[in-house]
Amino acid sequence: MKILFYMPHADAAGWLHDFARALPEAELREWQPGDTAPADFAVVWRPPHEMLAGRDDLRAIFNLGAGVDAILALEHDHPGTLPRNAQLIRLEDGGMASQMAEYVAHAVLRYLRRFDEYQTLQAERRWQALEPHPRDSFTVGVLGLGVLGAHVAQTVASFGMPVRGYSRSARQVDGITTFAGEAQFDAFLDGVKVLVNLLPHTSDTRGVLNAQVFAKLAHGAYLINVARGGHLVEADLLDALASGQLSAATLDVFHEEPLPPDHPFWREARITITPHVSALTLRSESVEQVARKINALMRGEAVSGVVNLERGY
Repeated sequence: MKILFYMPHADAAGWLHDFARALPEAELREWQPGDTAPADFAVVWRPPHEMLAGRDDLRAIFNLGAGVDAILALEHDHPGTLPRNAQLIRLEDGGMASQMAEYVAHAVLRYLRRFDEYQTLQAERRWQALEPHPRDSFTVGVLGLGVLGAHVAQTVASFGMPVRGYSRSARQVDGITTFAGEAQFDAFLDGVKVLVNLLPHTSDTRGVLNAQVFAKLAHGAYLINVARGGHLVEADLLDALASGQLSAATLDVFHEEPLPPDHPFWREARITITPHVSALTLRSESVEQVARKINALMRGEAVSGVVNLERGY
């Protein structure tokens, strides 16, 4: 069994060491430009076109993240990049769900208790008590009810706020009011005070966070985007903040990363910026998951997390 590894700007030696312990029978190597030697599996994050093109020997490509949009973009720009017989398999959780839930819960509670406004008051040296938002009407809407989204929704609901979830197809999540499909999208948005985006990034969801969506939320709503920068129409967010339709936003992802120093988001005090850290890929959990699935494939068994290339997730 031969495994090809690629993860730019990472401790490749550490990853290869951990994979060697989890899969002692495997031959592991880090891909380098010009490497066309045979491989059965590829374990990658944001691989270049040259790594995958023409590799019809690959049985599966494991993406070290939940989002596969970067790989699908390669296929879009260079048709034939993905080997025709290889399954594309995304990372499921890998320690990310708890991190994502912590990040979103922190942001939601910060807005509920108006700590963002207290931060502004502190900068102005003003001692002023603010009424917290009523908890029972502080409705949180979670876009995307996959593994991460469902966990986030249930975590936020544990704080006593009403939580809704939206997905493309119908799903049931304990304690969450769920909506599905285009026909129920407006009903999902109506009256939401905090909109949390965890949708997969596909051609159907690109630009979904836009003026039309913001207008359907409760006046003075909040936005939390932890999915992809391509979901957000940036000019529409700035306009919604200027009009008061949105009160504030917490953004962890952007169209261009790192966010350029001259980007207007840096100058908008109501936007909280973090550098794509809401859920980091944890090595030990990820290695264990990928190794378990490789062993299952070697036994001829089916595995979860296989990406539907037409849907994009």
